[in-house]
Amino acid sequence: MPVARALAPAVLNAIRMIEALFQSTNYQIARQMMDATVMRQQAIAANIANAETPGYKRVDLAPSFASQLQAAMQRGPGEMQKLQPQLVEDPTAKAMRPDGNNVEIESELTLLGRNSTEYNFLAQVVTGNIRSLRTAITGKSG
Repeated sequence: MPVARALAPAVLNAIRMIEALFQSTNYQIARQMMDATVMRQQAIAANIANAETPGYKRVDLAPSFASQLQAAMQRGPGEMQKLQPQLVEDPTAKAMRPDGNNVEIESELTLLGRNSTEYNFLAQVVTGNIRSLRTAITGKSG
């Protein structure tokens, strides 16, 4: 029984650390931005797949996502969890072929590379947070 009493505070501290990590603003921002990059990746893939589809209109992450994320950040981490990125038809797409398709394949390929880089960076941020948590819990790095 004395061992259980000694472990209880350690377990409670570990739980507090876990909750603090997953409620931190940096973690919440990185998670939301990762969700957005995944959604944008889906949009880019759909745009590339439909580059020759007559009448297809380019889709992208809703332009309002950035301002919604910024507003949620100001209200606190709990608000960021409620935010869901969405895809919409891109109102800024300029090129319009005679068949009504407005996808520019070169632009999509450029965006694909940029989006992939963003995702990899955000994954490193999240992984670093989790690695720090593991180090705090186990006392071992790596």
